[in-house]
Amino acid sequence: MTRVCHLTSAHPWDDTRIFHKQAKSLAAAGYEVHLVAAKTESKICDGVHVHGVAGARGGRLARMLGTTSRVFRAASDLRADVYHFHDPELLPWAWLFRMRGARVVYDVHEDLPRDIMTKVWIPLRLRKLTAFFFEVIENFIACRMSAVVAATPHIRDRFERAGAYAIAVCNFPRLEELVPSAPGVMPRRQVCYVGGLAPVRGLRELVEAIDKVPDAELALCGDFSDASFAAELQALPGWRKVRFHGYVGRARISQVLAESVAGLVVLKPVPSYKDALPVKMFEYMASGIPVIASDFPLWRSIVDGSGCGVCVPPDSPEAIAQAVVSLLNRPDIAKAYGLNGRRAVEQHFNWANEAVRLISLYRDVAPDRRVSAA
Repeated sequence: MTRVCHLTSAHPWDDTRIFHKQAKSLAAAGYEVHLVAAKTESKICDGVHVHGVAGARGGRLARMLGTTSRVFRAASDLRADVYHFHDPELLPWAWLFRMRGARVVYDVHEDLPRDIMTKVWIPLRLRKLTAFFFEVIENFIACRMSAVVAATPHIRDRFERAGAYAIAVCNFPRLEELVPSAPGVMPRRQVCYVGGLAPVRGLRELVEAIDKVPDAELALCGDFSDASFAAELQALPGWRKVRFHGYVGRARISQVLAESVAGLVVLKPVPSYKDALPVKMFEYMASGIPVIASDFPLWRSIVDGSGCGVCVPPDSPEAIAQAVVSLLNRPDIAKAYGLNGRRAVEQHFNWANEAVRLISLYRDVAPDRRVSAA
């Protein structure tokens, strides 16, 4: 049986993409799957062997230096046939695995050089230089990997241009996890946003927008990026109409979605978002609720093509508010959008389709006739 080892130093062991989607799908297909992650106990869960390592004390630099080396050592001891790593900070260790002759897959969750340009903790003058420096290194090492698995076609195309063997395995939802509300269940006069709570996610505009919508609330699920931004939002008049849940588990997220008339994904027009495929948009669709999304060409093609919602200028609280009012006042249209979104996910935007691509890649990278076709 082919032994596979997934590695992460920055994500929790039960990360949705890493554990619930990729690791569990590979285990179901007949691979012996191991996952090395920090700050967890070793265990076997859903057929996946989880190996916990101690996280380094301190901040980001301590993790990038200390935790990565511990993850590497634990993974080395497993002598896997394929090493599949998920964090850019593990790139030097991935290259070392490759130099030893191992088969190595680099999983790229984000277009990090573009994402670096939004990192407020990096001084503005250093962001372009940091992004350029990282892209050169990332491309150099990626081209020496057995394969690159990209979370979007845009990221895949970038690595193909650099000369790497790359495929897209999109982060679409699992159909069994998110389902529409039962017939007859009436939602609250509420719209929701689920995800990171940062300025670049358009949170200020959402709070300002809900203040303009009569008798409606905004449900927020997620963690704030910093306390000062939280205080800024809480000082807005619209905050009185916000139901703040904080970080919640998947079961609670499903409940919030079921209670909502629509889901909001009105991110700012920064380069790393314009070509992204936001997971939350497809999770809203899977839950059978309409989407109110930023009016980016790629996102509009999905929303209009599926008939699952409306697109709005992300910097306009007025436009966001108008979209919310239109869906609150026309439940028949909101229902049709929701049904269309669920249908699109069932037919196209689901993890089962992406798992087939992932397993096909593994057969190319490490052929093993004993692996099932599941």
